[in-house]
Amino acid sequence: MTDHSQQNPSQPNPSKSDWVAIATLLRPQGRKGELLSDLLTDLTDQFREGRLVTLAKKEAKSPPPDAVPVAIEGHWLPVGKNAGRIVLKLAGCDSISQAELLAGQQVMVPAAELPDLDADTFYVADLLGCTLFDGDHAVGTIVDVQFATTPDGKTRLPDAAPLLCVDLSGNTIEDADPVLIPFVRAHLESVDVAAKRIVMNLPEGSLEESE
Repeated sequence: MTDHSQQNPSQPNPSKSDWVAIATLLRPQGRKGELLSDLLTDLTDQFREGRLVTLAKKEAKSPPPDAVPVAIEGHWLPVGKNAGRIVLKLAGCDSISQAELLAGQQVMVPAAELPDLDADTFYVADLLGCTLFDGDHAVGTIVDVQFATTPDGKTRLPDAAPLLCVDLSGNTIEDADPVLIPFVRAHLESVDVAAKRIVMNLPEGSLEESE
């Protein structure tokens, strides 16, 4: 229900105006150009054979203007120590040396090509930049969404609430580090993606570590 391109609770669609990263290429995984990759979505049908994707540098908001789309030739979900990741085979990448050149890049698709989400679900990209309110009080700006993982950091815990990383600069709390707020339905009042506004009723003490 929650992932790096989706988020919980309520609204159907992304803003449909940007690019979205669906995976990050890590390193070669095989002798024919396969790449072990970090999943940035739970929607694994996004990696169907023949799907065109575009590569971009890590942290880039979009691919360069001259980037040429490449087709996904196949994928599989590994088990064991790499469970929770994905192995991708991209067209034109047919050797270990070619795969090494792609390591570290993002696999991106236009947001307009993403499927509609179920109610009570959001794309993470739509949450970033939103102002978080505790009732009528503006807490800060959401700069990241983090997900609980197993101790080795390799596998996400699907039942754990995502954490909103909120930058408090500009708030009455000066020089505070970003604070992590669990994004749980029980504390959520409203989400307005278009207005970049999220209203929650935070439990007492939620911001104490940042004061």
